[in-house]
Amino acid sequence: MCNYLLSHENIMAALRRIGVPFLRGFLRPGTSTSLPRPSLDSGAAVVQCRRSSDEPYAPESPPVPGATQKMNLVEAIRSAMDIAMEGDSSACIFGEDVAFGGVFRCTDGLRDKYGEERVFNSPLCEQGIMGFGIGLAVQGSTALAEIQFADYIHPAFDQVINEASKYRYRSGGLYDCGRLTVRAPYGAVGHGGHYHSQSVESIYAHVPGIKVVIPRGPSQAKGLLLSSIRDNNPVFFFEPKALYRAAMEEVPQDDYTLPLSSAEVMQEGKDVTVVGYGAQIQVLRKACDMAQEELGVSCELIDLRTIIPWDVDTVAESVCKTGRMVIAHEAQLTAGFASEVSSTIQEECFLNLEAPIQRVCGWDTPFPLIFEPFYLPDKFRCFEAIKRVVNY
Repeated sequence: MCNYLLSHENIMAALRRIGVPFLRGFLRPGTSTSLPRPSLDSGAAVVQCRRSSDEPYAPESPPVPGATQKMNLVEAIRSAMDIAMEGDSSACIFGEDVAFGGVFRCTDGLRDKYGEERVFNSPLCEQGIMGFGIGLAVQGSTALAEIQFADYIHPAFDQVINEASKYRYRSGGLYDCGRLTVRAPYGAVGHGGHYHSQSVESIYAHVPGIKVVIPRGPSQAKGLLLSSIRDNNPVFFFEPKALYRAAMEEVPQDDYTLPLSSAEVMQEGKDVTVVGYGAQIQVLRKACDMAQEELGVSCELIDLRTIIPWDVDTVAESVCKTGRMVIAHEAQLTAGFASEVSSTIQEECFLNLEAPIQRVCGWDTPFPLIFEPFYLPDKFRCFEAIKRVVNY
């Protein structure tokens, strides 16, 4: 059995099946790495991401002026990568199945446009994807790596912790892998269970040397992704998979960027500061509306957008005005990123606080499947937290 697995023919056949152009030198003359691209009409797997309990997505106005086009989150991300690839001949996209469009179709059509030397499949090996991305970025190329699900970055943990994040520091600034951007879908999807619906952002926010960015919708995603690709630091770009096709907005067609590490005050208010990021912003928006309608409470809603390094000043300024804060995210309560925000704001705004800061998060359990609606911090739990800080 071992001899069979390690035979030359079987190894070469495996490499041909995954279609990796940068491994072509290992193949025998005359072999090809080209693979047929599956048709969307042929039964190819396309992951549909909708949580059955979701209410309709509330679209936003374009963040910059100019011609717009209606796009969902998938199309906005693809548009950003298309612009990046067109303007930078060194840019490469790689990851599991990205040559075929990826399991969520975010890279659909990009291999046809830019060729298999620049958009190609990787082996099913997250450590290899991350290691290759680091090497590509260190030698001066722009590396756009896709991890198929954020839950599966963990096999590459050593590459992230000890290589990507420390490359500039350990070389005294002589080298860096700042042109590495790692895209990954994250968060609840409605049917993902404990292997495909986790929110892992706080794990990677703990690592000095990388940035973690999470958009809330299509127009934000395009601008933030282009900023991430052009930032001179390794960036982890987590995409809320539940919004891939549920979120639809008018998105600017041209190239534009949105600032990293800059929170956005989406709605001004005077009674409570409400903080979140990613898909949770939709939930918090509804909770703020409920608080206004049922309690007459004016909420100031803030989207962090970048969670590391996060915009302390914007949040602190808001809390000094309102005296109260609620922060919510899908990840579990203990050591979730809400803990960092809560601790920092308590230190910065202690004399201005009128009530204990409230964290509304997932529970400290593995992410459930059939009990997902009980796990997630929905608008009712967020509304109750707003009520508690107001009535304290």
